[in-house]
Amino acid sequence: MATEVEQQVRQFIEDNFLFRGDSDALARDESLLDAGLIDSTGVLELVGFIETEFAIPVADAEIVPENLDSIATITAYVTGKQLDTSKSEAA
Repeated sequence: MATEVEQQVRQFIEDNFLFRGDSDALARDESLLDAGLIDSTGVLELVGFIETEFAIPVADAEIVPENLDSIATITAYVTGKQLDTSKSEAA
């Protein structure tokens, strides 16, 4: 599941924010903010993508670099929220 999420996140970032030709050079743990790939408006676009693509509500308090600063952290955030949602539905 995480691999599929990571592929979707990577594709979204490449399609919307990556304007350099070497998309393979974007490491999964590279900071999107530090690399200048994403800014505050881009973060909002990313949040919209997460909410739409994965049907996950993103609370304002969760819009922090620890959750959204790299492909790895975004993948971990999304898969964690998916697990939380499936646990809630099972209860």
